[in-house]
Amino acid sequence: MQSAIKIPHIFLWGFLILAIITIFISLAITMKSHSVILQNNRMTFFIAGFCLLFLALGILRIQITEFNIANDNLRKLNDLPQKIILQGKIISEPDIRENSQRIEVEINQLPDGQKTDSVVLVTTGRYPEYNYLDRIKITGQLKTPIEFENFSYKNYLMKEGIYSVADFPKIETSGGRTLADFNDSYSLYESLKPKNAPEFAYSKLLIFKEELKKSININFAPPHNFILEGIILGNDKNMPKELKEKMNATGLSHLTAISGSNIVILSNIMLAFLLFLGFWRGQAFWVSVTFIWLYILIAGFPASGVRAGIMGMIFLFTAKVGRQNTSSRIIILAGAIMLLQNPLLLLYDAGFQLSFLASMGIIHLKPIIDSFLQFGKNMDLKPEIKKRIKNFRDIFSITVSAQIFTLPLIAYSFKNISLIALFTNLLIIPIVNFIMVAGFLSAFLGIFSVLPAGGLGFIFSLPAWISLSYFMKVVDIFYQPWAVVAVENFPFIWILAYYLALAFAIKHLNKYLQPKFLGF
Repeated sequence: MQSAIKIPHIFLWGFLILAIITIFISLAITMKSHSVILQNNRMTFFIAGFCLLFLALGILRIQITEFNIANDNLRKLNDLPQKIILQGKIISEPDIRENSQRIEVEINQLPDGQKTDSVVLVTTGRYPEYNYLDRIKITGQLKTPIEFENFSYKNYLMKEGIYSVADFPKIETSGGRTLADFNDSYSLYESLKPKNAPEFAYSKLLIFKEELKKSININFAPPHNFILEGIILGNDKNMPKELKEKMNATGLSHLTAISGSNIVILSNIMLAFLLFLGFWRGQAFWVSVTFIWLYILIAGFPASGVRAGIMGMIFLFTAKVGRQNTSSRIIILAGAIMLLQNPLLLLYDAGFQLSFLASMGIIHLKPIIDSFLQFGKNMDLKPEIKKRIKNFRDIFSITVSAQIFTLPLIAYSFKNISLIALFTNLLIIPIVNFIMVAGFLSAFLGIFSVLPAGGLGFIFSLPAWISLSYFMKVVDIFYQPWAVVAVENFPFIWILAYYLALAFAIKHLNKYLQPKFLGF
């Protein structure tokens, strides 16, 4: 609520006082009370009191976050006419584009000598290249991120803790390029060396990721290399504009980026496939969780990927538990904990929103779809064929339920709807896990191969190349002018109406599908 509507402090205190009074009333009511009405409503008072308490605490958490943002020392230097000098270190993998690169720099000290750990996003030329943990000095102007007509870049960066940007400032580095600020080369080496185990591990991970990228480009020609790099590394920054347009129009762009809904869908399909192969549910759970985190690890642990991975892992746990009500409560609890850590995710992180909705869709809508997909269930077929049919039903119902639950948010956030997204996803998603495994093996073996043209990497690239060719064939066939509809103005009230209607439909369908012998 506070994310969208500013709540005055007087109302916050009112919520807190009302919550305390309501909880006190519920605790004061005992079974010996002469009031039957109070006895019957004791639990109602108790739940209402805690709902009001959590509402007040949520508002307070957002107000604290907004206060910290407003009083960020580096942010106060935004939009000043004069240039300023800042020093810091690069704290993440540089985002390299065709003609530029973006680097996140943690500033250690402000011009007036104040210590800080604020982050500035620096946009600079494609060369020279910068690396994780490089220490640099920036001379330029800080700006507040731009607000576009249909997209708030300011809010997009704010959820990641970035409130200032610097466009093409003068940059001086101490990352192995000059000894001016050091007594000797040993002091320089010590300044650049990772200071702790996480920094050391992340720096090695980025080196490994770069080697994978090189191996992919050796063993796969365009456009296969762009698709594989997106699927394995979650990086579509280098993808040509024409190919991006095709992916968007066919509703497949989420497969080539670290997407919350993508991770939820793929992890569920992995779980269903492992169960199809004969794994026990517990074994399938651990293999699927390992698969998620290996994927995020290879992608370089982006913050959005970590959040999606947490949601995907929790969802797999709810699938392991197997009870619908318990599963939805666990997902809601997980979402609440993530919002407690960063309340800005609620409105400004489409990945968080999509992963949450995809999870709820699979929990509540998939069983209904499964109940209507009875093909092959009662037929006299071989067990192997029945297992294959069930596996196909699971893939279909997982994909459809997630797509239905995320459709309006995709239209609202990305301003377009792909009319064929459901169909293309059904054709492609079943082979994505295979592309990831075969593509990774090809890229990994290509790193260590000493033979020409990638050697072992080239040999093992053939299965991935066949799958990627099928992928591109589907994209080319279904990329049509009518396949995507622009949605310039999508009122938020329509989203609320859509989900209210969906909730109503699910409630009544569940009631209709209850076994008659239980008395429903």
